[in-house]
Amino acid sequence: MNKLTPKDWLFIKQRLTPYLFLLPALVLLGLTVFWPALQAFYLSFTSYEDIAQPPQWIGFANFFQLWKDAVFWKALENTFLYLVGVVPILVIAPLGLAILVNQKLRGMNWFRAAYYTPVVISMVVAGIAWKWLYAENGLLNQLLKTLGIFPEGIPWLTSPAKLLGIVPISLASVMAVTIWKGLGYYMVIYLAGLQSIPADVYEAAAIDGSDGIRKHWDITIPLMKPYLALVAVISAISATKVFEEVYIMTQGGPLSSSKTIVYYLYEQAFNNLEISYACTIGLVLFLIILGLSVLRLVINQQGSDGITI
Repeated sequence: MNKLTPKDWLFIKQRLTPYLFLLPALVLLGLTVFWPALQAFYLSFTSYEDIAQPPQWIGFANFFQLWKDAVFWKALENTFLYLVGVVPILVIAPLGLAILVNQKLRGMNWFRAAYYTPVVISMVVAGIAWKWLYAENGLLNQLLKTLGIFPEGIPWLTSPAKLLGIVPISLASVMAVTIWKGLGYYMVIYLAGLQSIPADVYEAAAIDGSDGIRKHWDITIPLMKPYLALVAVISAISATKVFEEVYIMTQGGPLSSSKTIVYYLYEQAFNNLEISYACTIGLVLFLIILGLSVLRLVINQQGSDGITI
């Protein structure tokens, strides 16, 4: 067996050094993320109702129960409605705000800060504040009563009735908070993209007759497609994992009209102590988010031009 030369040792050292720097983070992730995830995967195939007893292997029984669970399908439907109701607005509206605050006008930095302020506010604080606004005698209902539009007010968080026969009022009210809080975050992403577009592109388009609003249709939107796709996927993943707003404002009610998958998982795990069943719900949620994450990677590879979040 040949002995390693100093050159070989130097080569090995250069190869191993980056992994040694990564080792602490990998150990921490392994203990706090990967190992618990593997345990949850195993528990989804077991019965673990009594934490004092070891889990009992039951195979796919939890999945069969999940298939017949009407509340789960209701939560899945609400999550899908959340995606459909929140994502398009969070893709389009922040772009308009970004175009607005990208103008070189005096005091525009104050507007940027104002639009971004909701992002830095804690969701707990925001949820409580909006819950007060939505209250029976809250500011919104008082305003509606004053204007005479709805003399009796609107039960924003306490009615399972559906708007246009599609979205429950309680769920739509929670969606509004998610949109309000996310506008500034996605506006900043778009703003970075807008500022990377050379000014001479707009000048050349103006010579060809593309000016005013039309220049955004001809120039801005085509060049912002990677950012639009990125925001769409990120906001979809966030909407799928929504929890804080539901927990603070409605706790899934009334009649499960605002219950989402993540909240239902929490409810099964911590309220009903159905650990194995909650892990099964978590596995389904993981597969949904995995699909959205793969979609994001594909979009980034096909034309993100180095955009990473």
